[in-house]
Amino acid sequence: MAAAFSSDGEAALRRELCAAVAAAPRSDLDGFYEMGRAAAFVRDGGFRKVALQFPDELLADAVEVAGRMEAATGAEMYVLGDTTYGSCCVDEVAAEHVGAEALLHYGPACLSPCRKLPVLHIFGRQPLDVGRCTEAFRELYPEQQSCVVVLYDVVYAHAMGELEEQLFPEYPNIIFSRLVCGDPPGPAVPGEERKFGRQFLVEAAGGLQDYAMFYVGAEGLALTSFMLTWNCCPFSSFNPVTGCGRRETLNVNRALMRRLYLVERARDASVVGILVGTLGVAGYLTVLQHLRELLARAGKRSYTLAVGKPNPAKLANFLEVDIFVLVACAQNSLLDSSDFYRPVVTPYELELACNPAREWTGNYLTDFRDLLPGACGHVELPPAVPTAEAVPDVSLITGKMCATHLCGPLTSQLPPSTTLACRDQTRALAEISPAASFLESRSWRGLEQQLGQTPVSKAVQGRRGIAIAYEDEGCEQ
Repeated sequence: MAAAFSSDGEAALRRELCAAVAAAPRSDLDGFYEMGRAAAFVRDGGFRKVALQFPDELLADAVEVAGRMEAATGAEMYVLGDTTYGSCCVDEVAAEHVGAEALLHYGPACLSPCRKLPVLHIFGRQPLDVGRCTEAFRELYPEQQSCVVVLYDVVYAHAMGELEEQLFPEYPNIIFSRLVCGDPPGPAVPGEERKFGRQFLVEAAGGLQDYAMFYVGAEGLALTSFMLTWNCCPFSSFNPVTGCGRRETLNVNRALMRRLYLVERARDASVVGILVGTLGVAGYLTVLQHLRELLARAGKRSYTLAVGKPNPAKLANFLEVDIFVLVACAQNSLLDSSDFYRPVVTPYELELACNPAREWTGNYLTDFRDLLPGACGHVELPPAVPTAEAVPDVSLITGKMCATHLCGPLTSQLPPSTTLACRDQTRALAEISPAASFLESRSWRGLEQQLGQTPVSKAVQGRRGIAIAYEDEGCEQ
């Protein structure tokens, strides 16, 4: 952990990009990147400036793809060299820097709906051995009446039609999910699931809990999010890279226990940092305002921080913050904060900690849009409770007594300037803040001026050289 806080960045400069996915052969660029469909999207929209967003493992082909797209469309193509946040999210911020009118997103995607620019997702046609995948499915589900929902990584979407042709005649109760880029039109019908850019209809009387899940793709954040969200369903997977199928042995209950522990940490926190992990997903401003109101009603102070991609070194600069909440897409919100100085939770976990009306039901929400008013997972805040009527509670972390209640809005409880308070009986005003209180409690507070106490002396010549090896190092003075 110490290395994470003291790294000089040399490791990042010398890091070699290990392409998890081999670059497409030069002769197959048109098919791999779907040049025809992309060019038609640009021409039909009349776009003159288009941004191209590649993940790290596909950047080697960016120059040639951009050149072919300019030749086919006549539009200016700008390659986004680095993404502001995760590569799975559409980086509208970087695209706006060049005044792009549309964006082509290549590679894996979280399919979170965007706010401004027209976006075309081109996942890349990664190879899938459909025959071997079919054999693995038969081995995992020998009973042909099994009820199974097939999920898949977006880079294998092109092969799902062939896989469905192989399996559907043998398994009449199999359901293939469909990709939905953006918000699906119209309200959901009974039994329809719409999550993570996937859509499928469950017609069984018992609902989704009677189904098993079969995932086509490598182990990663997408699979973890699926397993936490649909934790009532047994999961199996097929890894196209290794050609192996298996029953997923990730202990979801253990993972949930870790997340529920973080909920208790959030309940005990007094200062919360809200990390802006996305500027492109629709609704992020609304959820930021929702979290600020939730924390204010819970009597906690909050700071909104935009730090790009969070890492331990960045967040270690905010020692006065007790816990962070990350507002990001569904795939990037489950951040493993074991190496961080302070824990990082999701908006749903913060709601569990600060909203007494929300109870743990066993369903885990990773999409912050589900918490907003009008969404399926929204829970209204209960009426404010006076401090005198607060219900006492004991912290499961520290064992100390604490109050679990919602106070009224801060505007009715505090003077107009919330950073001013009476310092003594003379009613002198002093500025207070969690950062200042933390600094005051530290043993070393910096250099003291001691005005008028230091004798005046003439300037003398000091040491020469650098601190690691002064020129007179080791000599007698």
